[in-house]
Amino acid sequence: MEASELRRKLASLLVVRGSGHARDHQRRYPRWELSNADLRELLDEGVGGVILLGGSAEELRLRCDQLQRWASQPLLLCADVEEGVGQRFEGASWLAPPLALGALHQSDPEQAEALAERYGRCTGRQARLLGLNWVLGPVCDVNNNPANPVINVRAWGETPATAGALAAAFVRGCQGEGVLACAKHFPGHGDTSCDSHLELPELPHDLGRLGAIELPPFQQAIAAGVASVMTAHLRLPALDPKQPATLSGAVLTQLLRQELQFCGLVVTDALVMEAISQHHGSAEAAVLAFEAGADLILMPADAREALDGLVEAVQSGRISEQRLDASLERRRSALAQCAESRETALDELVTPSERQLSGELLTLSLVLHGGQGLPPGPGLNLIRLDNQLNAPQLPLVAPALLRPSALGYEARLIDARSPSPWGQDPKAPLALDRLPDGPVLLQLLVRGNPFRGSAGGDEPWPQVVRQLLAAQRLAGLAVYGSPYLWQALQPLLPPELPAAYSPAQMPQAQALVLQALGLPEAALEGGFTD
Repeated sequence: MEASELRRKLASLLVVRGSGHARDHQRRYPRWELSNADLRELLDEGVGGVILLGGSAEELRLRCDQLQRWASQPLLLCADVEEGVGQRFEGASWLAPPLALGALHQSDPEQAEALAERYGRCTGRQARLLGLNWVLGPVCDVNNNPANPVINVRAWGETPATAGALAAAFVRGCQGEGVLACAKHFPGHGDTSCDSHLELPELPHDLGRLGAIELPPFQQAIAAGVASVMTAHLRLPALDPKQPATLSGAVLTQLLRQELQFCGLVVTDALVMEAISQHHGSAEAAVLAFEAGADLILMPADAREALDGLVEAVQSGRISEQRLDASLERRRSALAQCAESRETALDELVTPSERQLSGELLTLSLVLHGGQGLPPGPGLNLIRLDNQLNAPQLPLVAPALLRPSALGYEARLIDARSPSPWGQDPKAPLALDRLPDGPVLLQLLVRGNPFRGSAGGDEPWPQVVRQLLAAQRLAGLAVYGSPYLWQALQPLLPPELPAAYSPAQMPQAQALVLQALGLPEAALEGGFTD
């Protein structure tokens, strides 16, 4: 095979990161998102996939068309839209996180599975209309570790049966719309207490335990015909004492291919993540992953270095041409499953039934406590966020800001990365002397997220609630996100105290929660009750 032909074939198996925005200065994460010049050059050289983040639905459709024009072949265009396309691209449906349905599945499995399939159809349909042909979901991890800093509400369940049934339903719905789905993170990232974006976790379980807990949801997704499986950056000594799953033939070839008989695409999780990049350069990581059984190399730290390494590995005989051809055929087969995007006016992007689905998921997952009504202000609206500089769930017209303000509650944001609100007393950690007087509405937006390193369990919110109750200042509590924080706080509340929980954090969830607490819609909040 000629060197140029070999290079183009291998390039087609790389998936690089680009912004959903059209211009370089709009990139949210320039460290990972290639410039337009680099992106265009790589696509012209044969790179076969792009993962996108950022921008509106309108921008995404234009961007996908642009990328396809720049490319010399049909592209795999994907996004991490585990909670609906609107999670990443404004204007599409942003749905309650999957774990919301996990709770419902315990009481009404038939309804939960029907909703999960509708969830997949909504995600797949909107992705296809905007130019995406690959959804990087469902998460098949079993979130049986409440301290998990990165999976949390992204999982469909806390038991293998629930996680598997709902993930499989999502696959059926998504792929029924002609869009590829992706089961992740194989062989299971749910029972870890550290984040593979930051370090390499270890899953110390034996094969019996893996077969009982971690693997069943992937088996159900495979049985449902899932088109792709994404690897996990974690070490499993019972399978491979040396290499993490992404780089392990024992995991990807022996377990996934041979034992579970998965015939579709295997894609690595992003190789730029610290669990891999701390230990391997771009070239060696790509080669090790391909040797182990991966077909697609997602987000190498340096795409050209990764490609150089793969070319050298084939030319030296380290990777056979037959092995390369098998991956190319799996890519071709996957693309053949994708439906063409039909031109549709974007005012029809979200259908009435999809809008109904959004509201139904939020309503079914809402948990209420106590009564209604907050005392009139002046008071304090204390809102906890991961990072107030990057909070799409809290625009200036968010109900969490405007509704308490209309009652006279001054908003004060607590950035989880800042020590400013904390005092020295571990039993009363909130520095009340630094805050305004009056009743306090406490709104906590806490969940597991990549790069956070924690799901909020290390923050002293139980002590804060006790402190505010002792000072007779807690007027109401709203928890958005982690069910584990709500489970820790609810038993501390007096029976009459207005409080509510939603697993979702977006403005629509805030509107529902605050309505339940007795706060009416504010004039400027932008129709988030729709």
